[in-house]
Amino acid sequence: MKHPPAAAADVFGDRLPAAVRYAAHLATSGVERGLIGPRETDRLWDRHLLNCAVVAEVVPAGARLVDVGSGAGLPGIPLALARPDLHVVLIEPLARRVDWLDEIIADLDLPVQVVRGRAEEKAVRRQWEGADVVTARAVAPMARLAGWALPLLRAGGILAAIKGTSVADEVARDVAGVRKSGGGEPRIVQCGVGLIEPPTTVVLVERLAGRHGVPRARTSRRKERRS
Repeated sequence: MKHPPAAAADVFGDRLPAAVRYAAHLATSGVERGLIGPRETDRLWDRHLLNCAVVAEVVPAGARLVDVGSGAGLPGIPLALARPDLHVVLIEPLARRVDWLDEIIADLDLPVQVVRGRAEEKAVRRQWEGADVVTARAVAPMARLAGWALPLLRAGGILAAIKGTSVADEVARDVAGVRKSGGGEPRIVQCGVGLIEPPTTVVLVERLAGRHGVPRARTSRRKERRS
């Protein structure tokens, strides 16, 4: 595993030693237990840790952040390391991954909660709805992801989905599905410009107010017309 690049000190600050330890866990037990591929160990910093941590640029101060389909803790753990002000919850359905995440969180001494479940489950939604930010990385296409993630957000909260550089086609294809789930117009932004190369591509979707994302005023007008 390579040493952390210079940008890591800027991103993680005094938590860089913990980030180094997390990277070591990924490269060892993470590979052994199938959470990350063995070919990824030489690019953990650029492709995984920093790629995820720079998403902090679009996360407001003190936010309650729910990371869905967290897997090996990406992007939730790098965000928690880079931003101690965040309240981070990791949601992951597979028991073996949850066990690993619990071990890593304990070793890093991070105030992060790990929950076994799926974002679309009613019990999970009831427990964790009202988040300021929901993050996801390599979880699902935008329309499906919006259907799972937006109900976890408060009105005005943001879904931040880490995607590849060709995401514009996916957004154009799925924009109607995103709106149907209660999301606003998706925006594609770049995080980490000047810090990492290439920057991280993130799709931002705001949850609109009202039931299923329909603004309350518009809902009222429909009711008036029906009456």
